[in-house]
Amino acid sequence: MHRLLAGLGVSAALLFASAPAGAQGTIKIGLINVLSGQFADAGIQMDNGVKTYMKEHGDTVAGKKIEVIRKDVGGPAPDVAKRLAQELVVRDGVDMLAGFLLTPNALAAADVSAQAKKFMVVMNAATSIIITKSPYMIRSSVTLPQVMETFGTWAAKNGVKQCYTMVTDYGPDTIPRRHSSARSRKAAARSSARCASPWRTRISPRSCSAPRT
Repeated sequence: MHRLLAGLGVSAALLFASAPAGAQGTIKIGLINVLSGQFADAGIQMDNGVKTYMKEHGDTVAGKKIEVIRKDVGGPAPDVAKRLAQELVVRDGVDMLAGFLLTPNALAAADVSAQAKKFMVVMNAATSIIITKSPYMIRSSVTLPQVMETFGTWAAKNGVKQCYTMVTDYGPDTIPRRHSSARSRKAAARSSARCASPWRTRISPRSCSAPRT
């Protein structure tokens, strides 16, 4: 988390260090996060990280005061995320967008970043293609294939010959499942079964296949 937030601070410094002398004295950052609903724990952790970093390092970058405007999406809600991003840009006049716990929300806000030419920092969402959607976007976290390919290799090398994969049936979960399974197959392990459940629903036995023996 410290490295992630340090990346946000460096990004702000690079973005505003060369601002004209007469520019406004406050940098407004629109932080689009998930602070309610089933993903709230992760969103609150990210927000606490922002607060802690600013407490330790101050709220000034390149001589300008940082103002964080927080918005709660409430979960995987791309339509809400896009609307909030638009409001932050048009009504609140933010200089950059940040946050984005979940992939659908990041992808939706990317359109706003591209159209408004606003810098956007993805602090968590990990689907590989996200940062291709706006030329003004960076990611300060990781991509899931980076993690899962390593995990698949480790599992196979440590004697795991079969596995059962359980994922949510959308990009962030199905992509790493494929990478993990492919890496495991190369190392002589195989997936015995898989379960892909529609997002926003509980895992249903009907969406899961029985393990192969």
